[in-house]
Amino acid sequence: MMLKKALLSTLLATLGAAALPATAADTELNLYSARHYQTDEALYADFTKQTGIKINRIEAKEDELLERIRNEGANSPADVFVTVDASRLAKADELGIFAPVKSRLLEERIPAHLRTQDWFSYSTRARLIVFNPELVKAEQVQTYEQLADPSLKGKVCTRSGSHPYNLSLGAALIRHNGTAQAEEWARGLVANFARAPKGGDTDQIKAVAAGECGVAIANSYYLARLMNSDKREDQAVTARIKVVWPNQQSWGTHINISGAGMLKTAPHKEAAVKFLEYLASDQAQAYFANGNNEWPVVASAKVDNPALTKLGPFKADAMPIGELAKTVADAQRIFDRAGFR
Repeated sequence: MMLKKALLSTLLATLGAAALPATAADTELNLYSARHYQTDEALYADFTKQTGIKINRIEAKEDELLERIRNEGANSPADVFVTVDASRLAKADELGIFAPVKSRLLEERIPAHLRTQDWFSYSTRARLIVFNPELVKAEQVQTYEQLADPSLKGKVCTRSGSHPYNLSLGAALIRHNGTAQAEEWARGLVANFARAPKGGDTDQIKAVAAGECGVAIANSYYLARLMNSDKREDQAVTARIKVVWPNQQSWGTHINISGAGMLKTAPHKEAAVKFLEYLASDQAQAYFANGNNEWPVVASAKVDNPALTKLGPFKADAMPIGELAKTVADAQRIFDRAGFR
């Protein structure tokens, strides 16, 4: 009898211990996020409302979060890593932190070229061209390649070549045009600078409006933010510039993405998959579009954003995002040699 009680006690303890992870997975999620947008608060609150899963969030820059994950090792509490741009997600993937996720819902809702087996894109931004019509003609800036043409000498503004947005564009140029042409382009671009690279994309747009330069590369959501602003100075900026969707006659406009993946060491894997699937829901996709001026990746998601509607449809580059990530390091080396810093 005593032996039976001991065995029963051991069995119950084992079952109890086994049940703990499942319970935790149903009640909380640890999110490491490099997205710092106020509108995401509503996104997370809605997930908790729908699932009952509490989100514990740590926000920091990508490098800080990846270093933290690496230092925490197998004991990391992180379940999901969220960031922007394929180059950053590729860097995280190279560290081997992601676990493959099998989800029919994600496979059905997210286009194949915008996901890998380890991480998924949830929104996109276009890397468009803005120009000052008083300084540059529209036909001069219809492609990214034209920005390296000597006719634009002293007229190009851009942010740092080491920024992931530009590195991803460089990676796309390598994939489409080859390494040699991409390096020639980078050298031509540098030769056309109106000033040394500085500031963010909003600064480039404002510099074009002010006539400090004739043309610049900028992410669409920065422009959409200005377009939707009720500030008189922001409206004045958008009134002085024009926009081009680059490479519409070739491979299409380059896009950046926001994405996420589940960590191999995630203590709450069930909750992590639920969160990744939630990000692909129509409701979450609407938050990306209407709250932060990004395009949803799910075709059925409703967009109710005046700026995005005004910018209109365009042909986007359909290169698989995983393939793009493979040449980011090559783009950095090319930019370094060209003096694009």
